[in-house]
Amino acid sequence: MTFAYDTELALQSAVWLVNSAKGPDRLESTQSLRDFLQEWSYSGSHDRSQAELAEVRRARATLRQMLIAPRDQAAAIVNEILDGANAVPQLVRHDEFDWHLHAVSSDDSLARRILVETAMAMIDVIRVDQHSRISVCGADDCNGLVLDLSRNRSRKFCSTTCGNRVAVAAYRARQATEGP
Repeated sequence: MTFAYDTELALQSAVWLVNSAKGPDRLESTQSLRDFLQEWSYSGSHDRSQAELAEVRRARATLRQMLIAPRDQAAAIVNEILDGANAVPQLVRHDEFDWHLHAVSSDDSLARRILVETAMAMIDVIRVDQHSRISVCGADDCNGLVLDLSRNRSRKFCSTTCGNRVAVAAYRARQATEGP
């Protein structure tokens, strides 16, 4: 394990959120927001309204910027988010999760909690200089994010779809140059 489980979970959910904006958008209804909340186990209040959905959708741009910014710029973004949220780290235990960090009230807006939890996770990424584990998809026609938590850092694509598409294109290119 590279990071603590809550750090990995926050990074994975942030990458999912950022990539949900790739066409077709996978976060376009309150039901898709409910599904996201169920999959990624965000605690605290959720009103599952159109306004909350819109706020989470807007947060995706900030998440993307924070995740792919160079290390020093990412640190500045993290500090700005934490300062703007008046974040005060505290240990909490809830649901099936053992002690881990939260930095804002469970009554804060969902989008703010997502941004702050991701910022807290990025603190670990920045401190241990593991920013290279977050990158843009290796497919030329995709701008999705990749979170590589593998031991050998071999993940290059945001999804198997992108990886397969690149492999098929390479195969066809080889076939075309080799002839029948």
